[in-house]
Amino acid sequence: MSVVVEKGGLLTTVQDMGRTGYQQFGISVCGVMDPRAAALANALVGNPDGEAVLECTFLGPTLRFTCDNCIAITGGDLGAVLDSTPVPTYRAIAVRAGQTLQFTTPRTGFRAYLAFAGGLEIVPIMGSRSTDLKMKLGGYQGRRLERGNILNFRCPQATLSNLTERYIAPEFIPRKEYRLRVVLGPQDDAFTQAGLDTFLRESYTVTPQSDRMGSRLDGPAIEHRQTADIISDGISFGAIQVPPSGKPIIMLCDRQTTGGYTKIATVISADFRLLAQTKPGDRLLFEAVSIQEAQQALHDQWSALHLLRKNFNR
Repeated sequence: MSVVVEKGGLLTTVQDMGRTGYQQFGISVCGVMDPRAAALANALVGNPDGEAVLECTFLGPTLRFTCDNCIAITGGDLGAVLDSTPVPTYRAIAVRAGQTLQFTTPRTGFRAYLAFAGGLEIVPIMGSRSTDLKMKLGGYQGRRLERGNILNFRCPQATLSNLTERYIAPEFIPRKEYRLRVVLGPQDDAFTQAGLDTFLRESYTVTPQSDRMGSRLDGPAIEHRQTADIISDGISFGAIQVPPSGKPIIMLCDRQTTGGYTKIATVISADFRLLAQTKPGDRLLFEAVSIQEAQQALHDQWSALHLLRKNFNR
């Protein structure tokens, strides 16, 4: 009862909602880059939100099933096909033993999330099945998937109730520029007014030096009042550091736990679904919102997911 990796793809890892509660010990959270897409994939196949999924980056894997199960793919459309049949995103489908799932040509976005009904047989470490690539911890032997790896299912489901009704319209829509909402701070007072205006007015381009640790951006330099250095403090997902170069870096899932550069703002949690799908060459704009607006946006997003889950399981 498993899936066999025929090709690992560019970067395919086992991830869940992250290894929380250990940053004070220097342990990164890791986890999925797009929590909403991962939760939707799990909801479509009847799993809890926090079940482990495969995060497939740009060039996805090739996987062969040794037993029947149900799957769902969300996030970016990386051109998945089951044998020779295209697989729609944001829809639960049944797969049969002997069938092969492969990702052909990326169409939209940068990361896809693949959920398996019944979950993966991965031993949790510190409460999480997420892969920490830097520490070689968790997931599948602490690393990306490679040819010949075998992932076992805990409780595969050959079919699901209301299988044909378990779908929604694809949520990720590509655009020319991605507007990310941010809450200013905690060190926005370290920047001149001109620097703040630059940050909120100009567009920035995602560079090829970006990875799961941080999205490095290129664009107009953001002016500090004095120095970019501070006494190191904690870093959250979405925090935007501005080093001495003035070029911002958005800290992501595999970020370090503390850092010593000023942070001008933080991307709101509700917009991680956009941030996770940006790729080198994409342009970003930033829009300041209040903490209350950020909280309401996240509340609305997860309330909608709760309603979807109720519909799928009725």
